[in-house]
Amino acid sequence: MSAKPKFEQTEVGEQTLINGVRPVTLGEKLTARTTHPMTPKRNPNAQQRPCDLGLFDEVGRAQIDLIDFINSTPPPTAK
Repeated sequence: MSAKPKFEQTEVGEQTLINGVRPVTLGEKLTARTTHPMTPKRNPNAQQRPCDLGLFDEVGRAQIDLIDFINSTPPPTAK
């Protein structure tokens, strides 16, 4: 007689495993998820907004720092 079948709990309910098959581990599930691109859960067709804050703000990086501006201007001449 064969061994007693094993069972695995999944999101859809209890699943029977056939001989020679082991349950999928959490690590294997997470590894499989990392191979796919990230998509938002609520709207998978949404476009990503540009990151224009702080360090990644290209317009802000193009501005002259106030201290550099003061150091680059010639001192006023006395009359």
